This record gives sequence, structure tokens and C-alpha cells, in this order.
Amino acid sequence: MPAVRAITSPASPIPFVRAMRFAWGRCDELSPLVRRVIARNPGPFTLHGTGTYLIGRGEVGVIDPGPALPAHVKAILAALAPDERISHILVTHSHSDHSPAAALLQKKTGAPIYGMPLKARRGEESMLEAGVDVDFAPNKKLRHGQIVRAPNWTLECLHTPGHLGNHFSFALKEERLLFCGDLVMGWATSIIAPPHGSLKDFLRSLDLLLTRKDTRYWPAHGPHIDKPQRFVRAVRAHRQWRNRSILACLQKRPMTRTQLVQEIYADITPKLHGAAAQSLQAHLEYLQAQKKLRRQPAGAAVKKTAEPIYCLAASASR
Repeated sequence: MPAVRAITSPASPIPFVRAMRFAWGRCDELSPLVRRVIARNPGPFTLHGTGTYLIGRGEVGVIDPGPALPAHVKAILAALAPDERISHILVTHSHSDHSPAAALLQKKTGAPIYGMPLKARRGEESMLEAGVDVDFAPNKKLRHGQIVRAPNWTLECLHTPGHLGNHFSFALKEERLLFCGDLVMGWATSIIAPPHGSLKDFLRSLDLLLTRKDTRYWPAHGPHIDKPQRFVRAVRAHRQWRNRSILACLQKRPMTRTQLVQEIYADITPKLHGAAAQSLQAHLEYLQAQKKLRRQPAGAAVKKTAEPIYCLAASASR
């Protein structure tokens, strides 16, 4: 699902890496227990496409089947050896570049779908390039700390909301790897889009990752992340820096969200400003809950706009 390359803090730059070797539909061996097939859905929010991970040998778990592309489902099935079968289908979250192929894969294999349902309205699926999959209906509802296992692999299921309320990450115990979906990505920052995304939840999920000893992350888009603790700390610092940037802008004058996006995200292409505005909204809601800013009455300070106007709260302006 969406990501946007926003400004990073000069004090704590996120060590982004975009380069990776891949071919759409090819099965790549990443470790003794992990294979990956990348879907052909490239774009400004998905980079090269969604990475579908095959876990284990014999009885195989599939993480994030991806978009509803028949050619991608065919490539996943073609990656199996003759004596292998898909026994589990696991979904990190129900954005339309991650979950729709789960139903297609289930029809082919009969494997149960593991995930967390999300209450979403019809129409939200088109809010962004990869919106909410309102038809996602897992057979097995995940809970935090749940263990899903097969004869030669074990996944610990971690509820990591923030990017989306039903976001899970999966830790492969045998190899100390974390499949982190869109929570953190090695090539760009993840979008946090209300109402189903929350910066408060996102920061808590990052704090959870910092308590763990995973040695490598495999996100759903882009290359792997080595030294993941350092990376997570940089992402967290970036989000806090973004909060400070918003407050610094509002110290000059009250602004609408559009005006804040134009100033804070001045270095990215305007076609990504819509996605940036979604994440900025999460920051505005977070800072409002922290009583650092407030919304002015309609029509105040900025004329000819129906947008809410934000200004510093009295406590933040002292």
C-alpha cells in the first residue's frame, strides 16, 4: 500500500535503499526457509510491486498474496515444488495490493486465510492508489502473540497497527526474520491514513519492534532492511521531526492542511501531495490529541476555503 518519500530529518536521516534485483513473477530464494515472488503492480506507492513471501518447505505458508492478478497467483503456485502445498495464507493487512489475491489463492488450494477483519465502507477502497479491500474476510482471525506453525516453520503474529488498524507483522522464529508488511519499508516512509491509520498506534508499533531481536526485516515493497533497530529508530525520529515541523509552520500563522502540505512537502512531486496529505492528517490528529494544536472556527483566518484551519494551542505557543 502507499508510501511517500517525504522530507527526512537532517539530524536523523532514514537510510533508504531502493535498488534490488528482481523479475516479476520469478521466484527468488532469500533464505533456507523463505522465497519471494513480486507482483507486477509497480507504481509510486508500491515501488516495483508487492512482494509475496513463501515460508517453509513442504507445507508452505504464503504471506501477502497481493493484488487480484491471475498471473501473479499462477506465479505463486508455480513456485511450489511437486511435493509441496500451500497450507496457510497470511495477510499483513487489507489494502488492495496485499489481500485480494488471498481469495483467489484459497480457491486454488483450499488453504485457510489468516488475518484481522477491518470495518470499512464501500468507497474507501478508491481513496488512494491502493485503498481498503472491503471484501477481505479471513477464515482465521489473528490475535496478538498468536503462533501459527507448520512442521518446519513457526510464525509469531504481532499486531502492529498504525499504517492500518488491522496490520500484522509475522516473525519467523527459526531465522529471526520479521515480515513487516507496510509498517516500515526500506525505500520510503509508510503512509498513515485516517480513519483506519493512526500515528499514535504507529509509534506504539515501532516501540514494540524496538523491544525485539529480529536480525532482518522483509517488507512487502522494496529491498530488505538490515540493522533494523537503527532503521526503526530513524523512522521514529522522522515522525517526531515531522510533528515539530508542523508546529514550526503553525508558529508563523494558522494554516489549512493543504497549505501545510505545500510547505512541508515542497520537495516532492505534487501528484503525491494527496498521499502526503493523508499522512499529514494523522499528524494533525495526533498533535490535536496531545493538545499541541487546535482547529479554528470555520471561516477564521483563511478565507474562501472549506478546509479546517489549524493553529497552535495556547499551551504550545508559550
